[in-house]
Amino acid sequence: MAEFQSVRGFHDVLGEDLKRFRYVSDSIRKLLKLYNFEEILLPVVEYLEVFQRSIGEITDIVQKEMFVFQDRKGRWLALRPEGTAGAVRAYIQNKLYALKPYTKLFYEGPMFRYERPQAGRYRQFHQIGAEVFGIQDPQVDAEMIDLVYTVLSKLGIPATIEINSIGCRVCRPAYREALSEYLEKVVGHLCDVCMDRKDKNPLRVLDCKVDTCKSAVKDAPKMVDYLCQECREHYNTLKSYLDKLSVPYRENHYLVRGLDYYTKTVFEAVSDELGITLIAGGRYDYLVEELGGPPTPAMGFAVGIERLSMLIKDLPQEEPLYMVLPFGDVMDYALEVVKKLREMGRRVELSYRKAGLKKQLELANKLKADFVVIIGEDEKKNRRITLKDMRTGKQETINFPELVHETL
Repeated sequence: MAEFQSVRGFHDVLGEDLKRFRYVSDSIRKLLKLYNFEEILLPVVEYLEVFQRSIGEITDIVQKEMFVFQDRKGRWLALRPEGTAGAVRAYIQNKLYALKPYTKLFYEGPMFRYERPQAGRYRQFHQIGAEVFGIQDPQVDAEMIDLVYTVLSKLGIPATIEINSIGCRVCRPAYREALSEYLEKVVGHLCDVCMDRKDKNPLRVLDCKVDTCKSAVKDAPKMVDYLCQECREHYNTLKSYLDKLSVPYRENHYLVRGLDYYTKTVFEAVSDELGITLIAGGRYDYLVEELGGPPTPAMGFAVGIERLSMLIKDLPQEEPLYMVLPFGDVMDYALEVVKKLREMGRRVELSYRKAGLKKQLELANKLKADFVVIIGEDEKKNRRITLKDMRTGKQETINFPELVHETL
């Protein structure tokens, strides 16, 4: 029989990796609830047009990285490459704008991009995203960036938060024209991809990771110098709020993000250790309207769970493991003890091995049990248990009816 392997870029998560994954996910979810975000479960599949109209047809994601297929009726569908577009679609479809003045949502799940697999980047990866709909004030931008800073601090991950403003419909055209003129002067240093970008979407050239392109744009015009008064005030107010919140940040005037829907504030949290983006987001004030909803300002970010998991050094200590070792015709009593221990909130493993004490203790060691609960004929007869601390070797006998939280 042939041995099957997982599909390239799709991987199993288990053992210590899964513990780190869950620790990151659970920590972020707890913080999101403290910030009063409400969870939404989004479909993994959307109509292709949802992403084409939101992310942008000339972005790398839409052009090269999406998993696209037709259903039986010939409609084009796509596995979601990111979560914001689906969240906006859900916000409009479910008329959430009619329920309250603003809406705060978060979601978690797998995303899919066809790109070269490498450490922290897979073709199936997992994100937690948070979105706020209906508030224009930069205090939301500051609160979201503060939340990102809190996530990193909680997890003990050193990272630098970079911010920028990429303007709006009013001021961006003048900047686009100035940038296009500059790019024409350095065209000989641009990669083939950016040669195409400079005409269709010149801001995307600023996002290129090719060294020659990075060098070519180091003296390019800065969007911050072209901001209209509204965008300038929004950006300056954001920075003042971040200062008040004691959130450290660095301005990166060439930060644009890789998606077309962003306006005004954009930001990234970049790993100091790996130099890769861990969390990223920004404002997208036109996207709800462009997808058929009412004019709605919005702000969001997404967290790469695998990337954060790679940087977790120490996991919190797990709850002690109690392993129940039955000897003889005592399984009915052993099951009673196991149930009681679990009701008390204890992590319990019941041995399925029929063997002597030495073999049973060897098994408990392999499973890294902290305590063993020995149950033989005498324990059953007298409704007692023998508790052995595997770390110290200390052993004591306890009356079963007296099992209480403080005892164990």
